[in-house]
Amino acid sequence: MASVVSLLVSVGHQAAALHTLRAAAAPHPPRSPPQPSRTQTFSAGRSGPAQHSLGEEMEVPEPGGAQGLEEKRKASGKSPKEGEESGDLSSLSLGEPRPERLAQPGLARRETLREMALRSKMSRLIEATSQLVQVEQTLLLPLLQQHPLPLHPKDSIEFRNICSHMALQKEGQQFERDLHEAHQCLKTIIEKLICSLTVFPSDSYIPVRSALRQILQNLLAM
Repeated sequence: MASVVSLLVSVGHQAAALHTLRAAAAPHPPRSPPQPSRTQTFSAGRSGPAQHSLGEEMEVPEPGGAQGLEEKRKASGKSPKEGEESGDLSSLSLGEPRPERLAQPGLARRETLREMALRSKMSRLIEATSQLVQVEQTLLLPLLQQHPLPLHPKDSIEFRNICSHMALQKEGQQFERDLHEAHQCLKTIIEKLICSLTVFPSDSYIPVRSALRQILQNLLAM
């Protein structure tokens, strides 16, 4: 009976860890789009140049703006096309791309691969935890009711604590360390269960051990 109680306690901690992992892996809610300015709202809402509501400000172009720009271009002796070419391309060389422009795509690509690896590792951890809880409830629990087995929920408590700490980090090196420790802790839980099942007097433990080995294999898959 003590082994059944210990298993139920362990399953409770593992279920709590699973809930924490799923919440941590959930996508963040999208940010609300920026509100349009008063000028944008006014220009989009009116149907004609003479229709506007009271209190709304109308943008009046600065007098002499276009004319002053044209006079400056004439004084410099350059046409608008020449000014654009000389102003925009003077500091660029099409044959020699900037070093920072070469580095940025590579950096973004490494970050994307890193995020994909972390997401995959988190998914395997969640899936393995869910499968472990299911196997313990449906296969191992009925077996323990017939053949007591010494179990201790210490590792499951540690696993829950690691997952709770990891959920507070969200990202960064500490998050990666916690994720690695959570993987190792769950691996230890499964391996100990597999070793403990070998003491059963009959072959009734074989389906449970086979299921646990499959979970462990999926957890450690690269």
